[in-house]
Amino acid sequence: MFDSLTGALSNAYRSIVGKKVLTEANIEEGIRAVRQALLEADVNFKVAKEFVKDVERRALGAEVIKSVDPGDQFIKCVHDALTELLGGESPGLPVADRGPLILMMAGLQGTGKTTTCAKLAHFLHKRKKKKPLLVAADLQRPAAVQQLQTLGAQLGIDVYAEPGASPPDVCAHGIEHAKKHMHDVVILDTAGRLHIDDELMQELETVHARCAPHGVLLVCDAMTGQDVVRSTEEFHKRLPIWGVILTKTDGDARGGAALSVRHLTGRSILYVGTGEKPDELEEFDPPRMAGRILGMGDVVGLVERAEEVIDKKQAEKDAKRMLKGQFDFDMFLKQMGMLRKLGPLKKVLGMMPGMGAALKNIDLDDRRFKRVEAMIQSMTPQERRSPALIDVQRRRRIANGSGNQLDEVHGLIKQFKQMQKMFGKLGKGGGLPPGFGGTPMKGGFRRPPKGAFPGGPGGLPPQWRRCVPVSVSFVTGLPAWALSVVTPAMFTPARPAFDWNASALEDMLVPSFGDANVYGEPTWSS
Repeated sequence: MFDSLTGALSNAYRSIVGKKVLTEANIEEGIRAVRQALLEADVNFKVAKEFVKDVERRALGAEVIKSVDPGDQFIKCVHDALTELLGGESPGLPVADRGPLILMMAGLQGTGKTTTCAKLAHFLHKRKKKKPLLVAADLQRPAAVQQLQTLGAQLGIDVYAEPGASPPDVCAHGIEHAKKHMHDVVILDTAGRLHIDDELMQELETVHARCAPHGVLLVCDAMTGQDVVRSTEEFHKRLPIWGVILTKTDGDARGGAALSVRHLTGRSILYVGTGEKPDELEEFDPPRMAGRILGMGDVVGLVERAEEVIDKKQAEKDAKRMLKGQFDFDMFLKQMGMLRKLGPLKKVLGMMPGMGAALKNIDLDDRRFKRVEAMIQSMTPQERRSPALIDVQRRRRIANGSGNQLDEVHGLIKQFKQMQKMFGKLGKGGGLPPGFGGTPMKGGFRRPPKGAFPGGPGGLPPQWRRCVPVSVSFVTGLPAWALSVVTPAMFTPARPAFDWNASALEDMLVPSFGDANVYGEPTWSS
């Protein structure tokens, strides 16, 4: 959603790079670029105007640090102002003094309310270890009750439904049911309605008065742009809105609504829907979201996601085996499965600092995972454990069995050997940072001096830079290593250590199997 804004703000940053000091004259160009980027992203004009004034004030009043590049200082000023604009620290959900926490969902038709109710219940159950109850009070839309019941059954979440009753009665009875069955969170799924439909708005007020929810959450569609602000304002006139859940942020909307809603309405964005799957709901964290918008990635979010889907003990066990040179195709297949669980490859890579802009024009097709899996699954158990056995004749059999070309099998095995070699060197060199499996380097990773880029003295060895994109490529599928290399210690607070080159990155991430230009050697012949 923020791709265009990220690219435009990167251009603003580049206009400051190379300056020896921040002055009113040399930041004017950057300020102008920031203003234009915000307006193009559909940010409210008033908000954009106040934001650039805040950035200018922060930049001109910034403390001069000799070891930090002025460009870094400028981008930090933008980051701080953006964090404040997005709401500073998220207030989170309200707290119930006694009894279950009651959350009432409201919003326009078609915003994805029912799906979001199920996602929120799943999030609270998995992340917060709560026992939620979904109450199906949307009696306006055909099959809305059945939809919620189906989603609840899929996720293992209890659903209370009473089709013949009125919405206020359903909600009240659902709360009583939750108290009897020891549920600690109740989510009321009400029908979608226009704020100008007085009859339906009165029904919503009746539900609120009778059930006294601890918080009303307004579900808004990010694709509607500035209408999110208007909807929030109108609903807030009738109900005390606690916060906003922004859905469909994985679409091509320009993202201005997310930057405007907190400033204009005073209501914070609590969650964002990032996809259709039940687990694609994220807490909206302003500092981290500001980092994503500025192309600084969200390593914390990536690690949190990895912790959900990756078995830490197994990952550490595999890491030790890799460093000992015991890396085979069985482990390769398992690691690739872990990477797929993290989500779409482009989304995962976009959470790594500095990679957002470089990925913009690269076509990463996640279906290529299946092609690689098909090749590995066409190998015998002995071939997976001992890749050296795979001669040309066996490769031809694997290609035929998986429905791929022979050159693709050659390319896969070649990249596999490259990874084996790389991990062998890492094992001899002392391994990776503590906490990611394997043997840590003597003394651990040294942090770079303030304002310096890793890769020089005290940072990551320059020869490792190529390992980062290779290790998250779908043909290597090593999420543990992707996370190991991309750690907060590798990056300065203001900008990423790596300035990714889009064309080179595409070569590394989307190789053409058997291509001499990619692999640096002639194509295999059969």
